[in-house]
Amino acid sequence: MINVNINIPGKEYPIFITSDYKDLGRYIKEHCGEGKIVVVTDQNVDEFQGDACMGGLVDSGLDVCDIVIKAGEDQKNLATIEEIYSYLLGKNVDRSATLVALGGGVIGDITGFVAATFLRGIDFVQVPTTILSQADSSVGGKVGVDFKGEKNIIGSFYQPKLVYINVKSIETLPVREVKAGLAEVIKHGIIRDADFFNYVSDNIENIFKFDSDVLQYIAEQDCLIKGKVVETDEKEAGLRAILNFGHTFGHAIESAYDFKMLHGECVSLGIVAAFNMALELDMAKQKDADLVSETLEKAGLPIKLPDIDIEKVYAHMLHDKKMKSGKLKFVLPKKIGEVEFYSTDDAKLIKSVLKTLK
Repeated sequence: MINVNINIPGKEYPIFITSDYKDLGRYIKEHCGEGKIVVVTDQNVDEFQGDACMGGLVDSGLDVCDIVIKAGEDQKNLATIEEIYSYLLGKNVDRSATLVALGGGVIGDITGFVAATFLRGIDFVQVPTTILSQADSSVGGKVGVDFKGEKNIIGSFYQPKLVYINVKSIETLPVREVKAGLAEVIKHGIIRDADFFNYVSDNIENIFKFDSDVLQYIAEQDCLIKGKVVETDEKEAGLRAILNFGHTFGHAIESAYDFKMLHGECVSLGIVAAFNMALELDMAKQKDADLVSETLEKAGLPIKLPDIDIEKVYAHMLHDKKMKSGKLKFVLPKKIGEVEFYSTDDAKLIKSVLKTLK
């Protein structure tokens, strides 16, 4: 068991990294109490992880029930939120209850948003089951839903009571999902830690072999990197925005293609675009851009989008939440391990960078 602590004043919580669910109930009792536990998951996760997770909770003597929703990004909407509200009302859930988000980033975001708003706020626990959610979305308290085709446009900052990572859960993922999750892992190395980036690049093969020691080390380092950023800037007033590296381009691509591409695939393209913009501005070196592209390809991630609709993607970029005074805010690399902010309203530059993805 590896333990990482997130130290946001007044909102401290632990992250437990292990390879089973046997201690989940005990930790929930310690940090949340013994009120009703409602597990929120989707059909895909329930098939492979539901029994093991529910069994661990029931064995701890907790009062447990679950709601299973359809899987997919298209479920991340207000209709799904309403469905869960109705379920909670039917179960007479009170403020002593805890919601458990068992799944990937979509389930984590949905469950966190429900927890933040039901009865003006109840406890929730993140139990991420994908590399992407273990590396990124389960830590930091960003919760919310998509709306009118725009990603994460409605939401809140609401921290979990704890995060419980069972790295063995990713063994049941489709290979495409494993690849997609690695985009966020690689991102963390690029923005803060060149040594970690190199470790991930050197261990791609071991990741796909589901080496437990490698997976636990990667989860620990991801949580340490993101945790330090979140502790400094919980609500993205400054430093935390570096976690959006690759996302200004990536989110727009994701929205423009109606979420048919996985989030990590779009982030991979966004990382390449960010490097290409930095190269055009003489901020970064070609050798770093090449190394990052090679690593993304080695992880099975896309670095080109031949059919990209530049005008459509650009239009979605103009809805980015980080736009200020008519300018888009980008996180651009100086080198592997260091990034900086760059704001611009230069449509010609942005479209030129999008064209490099063809």
